[in-house]
Amino acid sequence: MSATAALLDRLGIAHLVADGDIVSRSPIDGARLGAVKAHNAAEVDAALAQSAAAFKAWRTVPAPRRGELIRLFGEVLREHKADLGALVTLEAGKIVQEGLGEVQEMIDICDFAVGLSRQLHGLTIASERPRHRMVETWQPLGPVAIITAFNFPVAVWAWNAALALVCGDPVIWKPSEKTPLTALATQALFEKALARFGDAPEGLSQLLFGLRAVGEQIAADPRVPLVSATGSTRMGREVAPVVAKRFGRSILELGGNNAMIVTPSADLKLAVRAILFAAVGTAGQRCTTLRRLIVHNDCYDKVVSAVKTAFAAIQPGDPRHAGTLMGPLIDKAAFDAVTKALEAAKAQGGTVHGGGRALSDIFPEAWYAYPAIAEMPSQTEIVKHETFGPILYVLRYSDFEEAVAMQNDVPQGLSSSIMTRDLLEAERFLAPDGSDCGIANVNMGPSGAEIGGAFGGEKETGGGRESGSDSWKQYMRRQTSAINYGTSLPLAQGIEFPEL
Repeated sequence: MSATAALLDRLGIAHLVADGDIVSRSPIDGARLGAVKAHNAAEVDAALAQSAAAFKAWRTVPAPRRGELIRLFGEVLREHKADLGALVTLEAGKIVQEGLGEVQEMIDICDFAVGLSRQLHGLTIASERPRHRMVETWQPLGPVAIITAFNFPVAVWAWNAALALVCGDPVIWKPSEKTPLTALATQALFEKALARFGDAPEGLSQLLFGLRAVGEQIAADPRVPLVSATGSTRMGREVAPVVAKRFGRSILELGGNNAMIVTPSADLKLAVRAILFAAVGTAGQRCTTLRRLIVHNDCYDKVVSAVKTAFAAIQPGDPRHAGTLMGPLIDKAAFDAVTKALEAAKAQGGTVHGGGRALSDIFPEAWYAYPAIAEMPSQTEIVKHETFGPILYVLRYSDFEEAVAMQNDVPQGLSSSIMTRDLLEAERFLAPDGSDCGIANVNMGPSGAEIGGAFGGEKETGGGRESGSDSWKQYMRRQTSAINYGTSLPLAQGIEFPEL
């Protein structure tokens, strides 16, 4: 038995990946990992019907009991963390530490959701009417569809699913067609937790494989009150109107074009370290990847020189090997997009350092790229466009207000950061007229979000929020109730209506 077959066997899915029309290939070397069958329209319809039926039973289960299921799932994830992390590395091309880190995110959100299951609190509101009480409660919403992208093939599902399930909602998952096996393994592990739990309704968590048609069918179905979709801005523009047309809700996590401002007072050693991880982690294929570096004239030459040196030391390689800091791009289309963007940067007056294909002699069926720095004369059209790869655009600034304006002058609004020792600059960056992003960090890069805070952004990022804080409210419906415990019927707003 090969190492890959043994891994799939330990995760309980070896018998499920022999045949199908959606083929999974490792971006590490192009090797075929397995295949799954796409679901047809009738199968999607049946799954949605089953989810709707499961909701009727699951919503009546006390929330702390629902939390027990998620606690058990967290235990199962701990037991299989190494194997699931290894599969993330194998199928998505992440380095070992990032693969393990993604599974740890799943464990962390399970812990968060277990605590939340005893804190789905409402409000008591003072009534203007005598002997009346008003209360606000939160009730389960219904089946939640989760559409995920290849770059975080399991964590983003967990962010949504853990919260949805403790809130009383079944989940339907459409994973990226590029990473079906990690989804299959996650579902198998969840089913282990279900077996330990013992009394959950059938269809509480379902997995649907397919291409665009499956996503369109889910988005259009009124039995799904909430669709959480992660992907490109183009995808969001197609999903959102379909869901809105039937008055459904959307949580959209779309494009990011994240910047870091480096001020004259910054700790440059800390800045370079933050730049390196944020720009080349996951081979630049994070929605929070650092894509724009805005550096003050006084320290520009020193910063750019240090970043060039750091980038030159990065050797793309097999992400399974210790010491590799940057693995492959997901596929040829991703590499072609990076190449096209670098050509555009040159045509728009930029000076490009690095870039190009790596390891083609060793892995001819895989797509490794050297990280690239593009020094740009201004924030040109290509700089405002998100390219999912290891390209860092560098820009100069002379005035702090200019830097903030430049940071905000892109269509996307996910994450941002500033490196400074100046308290006034830090606070100014976080002020209402500072960064316009959903995430704003000080003295760190724009990536590396924790599950305790709500994750998401503004503008073309979609406005959605997932994971921590009060994001759970999106998975529930708000209900306001008034209780009359008197013997008369006073009306609100002082309205008088005579008795007949």
